[in-house]
Amino acid sequence: MPTASRRPVKGDHRLTFVVLCLGVTSFSLLQSMVNPVLPTIQAALETDQETVTWVLTAYLLSASVFTPIIGRVGDKVGKERMLVVTLLALALGSLLAALAPSVGVLIAARVVQGIGGGVLPLTFGIIRDEFPADRVAGAVGTSAALLAVGGGLGLVVAGPLVEALGYHWLFWLPMAMTLLAALAAAAWVPESPVRTPGRINLRAALLLSGWLVALLLGVSQGRDWGWGSGRTVGLLVAAAVLLPLWVRAEWVSDSPLIDMRMMRIPAVWTTNLVSLLFGVGMYALFAFLPQFLQTPELTGYGFGVSVTESGLLLLPQSAATFVAGVVSGRLAARHGSKRVLVAGSALSTLSLLGLTFAHEQVWQVLVATLVGGVAFGLAFAAMSNLVVEAVPRSQTGAASGMNANIRTVGGALGGAVLASVVTAGARADGLPVESGYTHGFGVLAVTSGLATLVALLVPTRREAEPVDLVDEVRHPEAALVAAAPLVSETR
Repeated sequence: MPTASRRPVKGDHRLTFVVLCLGVTSFSLLQSMVNPVLPTIQAALETDQETVTWVLTAYLLSASVFTPIIGRVGDKVGKERMLVVTLLALALGSLLAALAPSVGVLIAARVVQGIGGGVLPLTFGIIRDEFPADRVAGAVGTSAALLAVGGGLGLVVAGPLVEALGYHWLFWLPMAMTLLAALAAAAWVPESPVRTPGRINLRAALLLSGWLVALLLGVSQGRDWGWGSGRTVGLLVAAAVLLPLWVRAEWVSDSPLIDMRMMRIPAVWTTNLVSLLFGVGMYALFAFLPQFLQTPELTGYGFGVSVTESGLLLLPQSAATFVAGVVSGRLAARHGSKRVLVAGSALSTLSLLGLTFAHEQVWQVLVATLVGGVAFGLAFAAMSNLVVEAVPRSQTGAASGMNANIRTVGGALGGAVLASVVTAGARADGLPVESGYTHGFGVLAVTSGLATLVALLVPTRREAEPVDLVDEVRHPEAALVAAAPLVSETR
């Protein structure tokens, strides 16, 4: 009996997966490692607090712009090619940051690093193209969980790394990892078998960049500038004007950057709404929980731990996230990604309720964050799998990139809201009162509860729209490209 003909590949899918995980981990570490050591960077580069916060803001804005754009470009010109380009940009940005003689150069380097946001949608697209069907859910789940794991590990390793070697190693280490991943990707990751024909819609890219930057900049800087200031209001108004213009431009385009018809698929828009609400809770918690743990004991509620100790206290959360992400594929195969998402969202709500009502002892915080870690791993994996399952292969990068971006927008909104709640009614010494954190954790519990309710609305795979048929009607030439590997395997 003749064997099925297969397209030649550079390497085994397991080796490809190792390369992809290395790239995702490098990017996720850079998301959080800098946060705890901003005062150290401020002192070393002789700048002020307002300026040094741009080290975080510049990275956030750049990643939000490049994540969906690079995902879509990968769909069109080849995911493996764009993965190498993205990893090299991330390595270059890390090199510039490690050598930066001033805060201005460091901020510019962080903009370059933000290009690395494209690693996640490219990773999901490559997994869907290259992996056996029964391995896709598990691989997507693990790589998605690594994003949350890296965010947690960054908080853990930042303190010891800076104390032992200096803050420059916050960039040397990711640079070495991404450079290695780029070389390995060029050598072993196969070329993309599925590509979407058509040009890159530059007008849509500019409009997308415009409303994202205006929204995120206004939200992230609103507290410092003042929510009623001209700059904040102007940026939020600009975002409100540019967003519908972008939607209109994409809707009428023959070659959309983000296909609005795809975004209307029930499984896509409901999952994206869960991502927005989940991002509010998760990223805000990452930002404020270390601060809560480091609050001096004299306040009556803080634990007075160091940066390193607070990171170690959060280490079990990262471990739980990774384990949950690894097993999520098996759970999804048995019970469906929707049920995994509902379970993850519900556990997140339980974790945040625990922090709201019981945070007087260290063990209480550890239990709550451990449950939260399981929730993050399950939910991240399920959201990514639901989006990948709901869209045609030719749209995987764009859809995954937009889903990740919506989570980032949620994180920015959550951080701004939580900062306002926590700092309301501060003590005479400037430290937050305990009720600020209690109310803040309560607000996050409410948003996580809403995410659970929305997750219940996500259609199951049987209920979902047959999106591949829809895509064939809109882009018949893309459907032929996507079908080519299947045809060859039947010969």
